[in-house]
Amino acid sequence: MAHALPALPYEFAALEPHIDAQTMQIHHGKHHQAYVNNVNAAIEKAPELASWSLDDLCRNIAKVPEAVRTAVRNNGGGHWNHSMFWQQMKTGGSEPSGKLADAITAAFGGVDGLKEKFAAAAAGRFGSGWAWVVASGGKLSIESTPNQDNPLMEGKNAILGLDVWEHAYYLKYQNRRPDYVAAWWNVVNWDDVAARYAAAR
Repeated sequence: MAHALPALPYEFAALEPHIDAQTMQIHHGKHHQAYVNNVNAAIEKAPELASWSLDDLCRNIAKVPEAVRTAVRNNGGGHWNHSMFWQQMKTGGSEPSGKLADAITAAFGGVDGLKEKFAAAAAGRFGSGWAWVVASGGKLSIESTPNQDNPLMEGKNAILGLDVWEHAYYLKYQNRRPDYVAAWWNVVNWDDVAARYAAAR
């Protein structure tokens, strides 16, 4: 079954002023669509992958035929990452609560500690990539990956991910990646993060 671009769960302008509508239009409609098109093209060359879900492709990247593995890694990864990313934002952010808040306090001393360490991972990622909060055994850690790699490719559970490719922020923030990271916290959908944390536990 061919992969498809998921619809955004909000309007392009819903995340203003933190993420501008034009960036959302281009990011979703052009960049994410390209990942979808390209992973579908790669799978056409390896029909045995046609029944694999997006999770399967990422989780079993080492089993993908070598001839298409790089294309699947880059584009399947891009599709997976962005499909998660759109769900992790909403109009008007909130604060984490419950078991997720407890885990954040245990790992980072609180939300401010999480934001500080996450910002360092996001700003410190050389070139293009992603910053992640990963859950393992109920405990949280922060990682970053290059390009469109993700923790699932290493058998890990990502519960929060931030795109730090320049296409995600350059129209509004230019080269000021730390400003983009700081603004992004205003639109984080903590309900989605909490659900992923609960599932990972």
